[in-house]
Amino acid sequence: MPDSVTLNNLKHLYSRAAFGINYPDLQNRSNLSINQAVEELFHQSKTYEALDLGISSEVNMQVLQLSEQERRERMRTARQNIQRLNLIWLEKMASSEAMLREKMTLFWHGHFACRSNNPVFLQALNNVHRQHGLGNFKTLLLEVSRSPAMLQFLNNQQNRKGRPNENFARELMELFTLGRGNYTEQDIKEAARAFTGWGFRPDGQFQFRELLHDRGTKAFMGHTGNWDGQDIIDHILKKPQAAEFIARKLYIFLVNDQADEQRVKELGAYFYQNNYDISRLLKKILTSDWFYAPENVGSKIKSPIELLVGLNRQFKVQYQNPAVLLQFQNALGQVLFFPPNVAGWSGGRNWIDSSSLMLRLKIPSLVLNAGIIDFDGKADIEDEALIALNQIRGFNIQRRVQARADWNKFTDEFPVNFQPQQLANFLLQTSVNPEVLNLLQKNTTLKSAAIELVSMPEYQMC
Repeated sequence: MPDSVTLNNLKHLYSRAAFGINYPDLQNRSNLSINQAVEELFHQSKTYEALDLGISSEVNMQVLQLSEQERRERMRTARQNIQRLNLIWLEKMASSEAMLREKMTLFWHGHFACRSNNPVFLQALNNVHRQHGLGNFKTLLLEVSRSPAMLQFLNNQQNRKGRPNENFARELMELFTLGRGNYTEQDIKEAARAFTGWGFRPDGQFQFRELLHDRGTKAFMGHTGNWDGQDIIDHILKKPQAAEFIARKLYIFLVNDQADEQRVKELGAYFYQNNYDISRLLKKILTSDWFYAPENVGSKIKSPIELLVGLNRQFKVQYQNPAVLLQFQNALGQVLFFPPNVAGWSGGRNWIDSSSLMLRLKIPSLVLNAGIIDFDGKADIEDEALIALNQIRGFNIQRRVQARADWNKFTDEFPVNFQPQQLANFLLQTSVNPEVLNLLQKNTTLKSAAIELVSMPEYQMC
C-alpha cells in the first residue's frame, strides 16, 4: 500500500502542474517517485496539438467598402468565433492527456495577456503559447512578439520610422521580461525605434516592412548599434534580471502567492545558466522538496478556469448548452481571451470578492445537479437588452445549467465501501474540520458526499 505522504505529494503535483487527477490514475502512479511522476507529466505533454477553430484566416481579412450592416455581421461572427475558441480550449484543458502543456499554455496566456477582435489572431497566439510553452523562452518571446494579435494589441502595426510608437517596447520590458526598475525611459524610446516596421499582413502573417524601419544607430542598455527588434530581445535576455522575473512569476503560479525571494533568485540563476530552458526550470521547481512543504500545499485559491476545468475533468461533465461556461467565467472574473488589461489577471486573493464568493461555492453543486443559476447582471453584451427588459418587468434572468456528470464512471473508480472521509482526503487539498467530517458520514452515497465536498470552501483551494 502506498503511504499517505506519497499520495498527497502526487495529488499536489497534479493540482499545480495539471488540473487534478482521478482516483485510478493516482493509484496507478503511487509506486512512482516524484521525479518519475514529473517525467511522466512531461512525456504526456511531449506532443504539440494545435487548437483549431476550423476557419480560414481569409475570413478575417480586411475587406474594403463593407456596408454598415455587413460590418456589424462580421463583428458578430468574430465574437461568436472567439466564444467558440474559448469553449474549445476549455474542453481541451478538461480532456487532453497533455495536461502540463495545457497548464503552461494557461500560464503564458496570462503572462502575455492580449485582446483582439480577430479570432484567428487569438488562435495563432494561443498556439504559440502551446507550441513553445515548454521550450525555450527566447523562442517563445520572439514568436509572441511577431504574432499579429500582440502586434495589433500593442500598436506596433503603427510603429514606423520618424513616428515611433512605444507601447510594445514598454510592455515588452515592464510586463514580459524585466519588470520596473530594470530599464530606463530612454531604453524604451530606443527599443521602439528598433521595432519599427514590425507588422503583419491582412492574413496574419508577420511582415517586416523595411521602408518603415528606422535604420539609424540606437543606444540600448549600454550597447550601441543599428539594432532591430530581435537584437533588442537578445540584449534584454542577457540581463539576469529577466530570468529572475520569469522565475518569480512561475513560482507564484506554481508554488505560492508569497514568493520566497531567496528561492526565486536561485531559480532565476538556474534559468539563466540553462539558456532560458523552460522545461528545465519547471523540473527543478516540481522536483524540489520545498515544493511539497506543508506551507505550499492547499495554499493557493484556484483561478476560475482551474476551478471549472478541474470540476469538468474530475466528474466528466458534459453541458447541453456549453455557453453557460462563458457566463461562469464572466461572473467569476476570468474570461479566456479577454484579460482585464495588458497586465493580465491579478490572481491570488483577487479571485475572491463579495460578488463571486457565494457563486464559487454554489457552482459545483449546480453543475453536478443540473441546477438553476441566476445570471442577473452577469450576462454578456448580447444579453444586456433582454436583462434590462426583464428587470423592468420585475423578473430575474435564470437558466438551468443543463449539465450531466458521469456519476457511474466516477463512483466505479473507487473501491467498495469507500468512505466519505476517504473521499474528502482525495478530493480536497486541505484538511477538513472533524465536525464537517462527522456530517459527511450521514451521506449514504459517494455521489451525495462528493457534491457536499465540492461545495465546501476547502474545494476552492489547490
